[in-house]
Amino acid sequence: MKIEQIYTGCIAHAAYYIESKGEVAIFDPLREVQPYIDRANKDNATIKYIFETHFHADFVSGHLDLAKKTGAKIVYGPTANPNFDFISAEDGQEFKVGDYTIKALHTPGHTLESTCYLLTDENGKQHGIITGDTLFIGDVGRPDLAQKLVEDLTQEVLAEKLFYSLRNKIMPLADDLIVYPNHGAGSACGKNMSKETTDTLGNQKKTNYALRADMTVEEFKKELLEGLTPPPAYFPQNVMMNIKGYESLDNVMEKGKKPLTPQEFETVANQTEALLLDVRHENDFVKAHIPGSIFIGLHGGFAPWVGALIKDVQQPILLITPDGKEEETITRLSRVGFDNTLGYLNGGIEAWKEAGFETDSIESVSPETLATNYDNAIVIDARKPSEFIAERVEKAVNIPLDYINEHLAEVPKEEAFYVHCAGGYRSVIWASIMKARGYHNMINVEKGMSGIRNTNIPLTNYVCPSTLK
Repeated sequence: MKIEQIYTGCIAHAAYYIESKGEVAIFDPLREVQPYIDRANKDNATIKYIFETHFHADFVSGHLDLAKKTGAKIVYGPTANPNFDFISAEDGQEFKVGDYTIKALHTPGHTLESTCYLLTDENGKQHGIITGDTLFIGDVGRPDLAQKLVEDLTQEVLAEKLFYSLRNKIMPLADDLIVYPNHGAGSACGKNMSKETTDTLGNQKKTNYALRADMTVEEFKKELLEGLTPPPAYFPQNVMMNIKGYESLDNVMEKGKKPLTPQEFETVANQTEALLLDVRHENDFVKAHIPGSIFIGLHGGFAPWVGALIKDVQQPILLITPDGKEEETITRLSRVGFDNTLGYLNGGIEAWKEAGFETDSIESVSPETLATNYDNAIVIDARKPSEFIAERVEKAVNIPLDYINEHLAEVPKEEAFYVHCAGGYRSVIWASIMKARGYHNMINVEKGMSGIRNTNIPLTNYVCPSTLK
């Protein structure tokens, strides 16, 4: 069977391409749809269907643009009711793509409309199952997202539905089926996903905690819900965009790819209250940046951090990018629904300085410098609580980047302090946010824990009672 996984590491997302006899099906497409069209053209094929496993929360799907450009039909499972033309697949309904058969299996749990698609090849053999966020490799989808939109759909209600969906629809299938999930490690749609992006169903039955044969529904709910952190604020906003529709990416790109002189950039910033988003490398940002700008580097987990830290997808944004990275930045912002880019600083930070505008900087030191000053140092760890618990600087206080807004009162206002993360990326995001809020007393530790481990700074994994939960 001809199936290709198209994986995008930035948001740990997998779309799927299936082709048979000149007909193509695309599953859970990303916002930018031209690569799917190009892939079909390469096969001399026509995109017939766009299958969606559910209303996605962590990214804006490309279903509308892809349907408009190709004439393909959008398919959702039962109970879906979006604001556009679509096919509502009944549980068990089959679709033909060339010689292949695609069978919809309604598997509510992650969301109410969640649907998996069973793939049968030209010889009548069941080959694989596209599971969306119902079943991951090593995990299952979190059931706590729908309550943001429908009060009665509590995480307990959906967790119980997921338990029975897994046992009644998926676990009875053949062990040699290949599982094709929508996400891998790094996605916030689960809590324990593997770095592997496919596996056999049989191996998942042996290794995935959620598929234990002797598990009761209450045990399942307890294990699934334990340790879930709050979902990012942009999740429900992305769901609504996927349900109601959104602006064409072509229009978003045209609006965002507007080069602005330093003078124009400043004027637009003042007139719109736009957020100044600097996506260069952290080493460049700490040396010189526009006062008040926020750093989220394009080379790291860019889109998820934008979604986690910028609360409103409608927020106007002005960009400071590396040369030639403007289009990539706007595209990656649009993947998580941030469509209101107003332009970018033409010529970058050098043009800003040449025009005589002021710049700011963040003091940044080596781990060895921190070690020299350790006895009198205040140290803040910007990593996740789980990382902090596993290994930390002995005297460090954990203020995770994810929850920086909730813990501002714990940040020293007068005394100088050091901030670090795992490798130096998150700590600069953390410092840029505090800098924009008027804090100028932080010192970034380059390389983070990866460098600190090579010094004589005392480390511990002791979990003290004050550790943030």
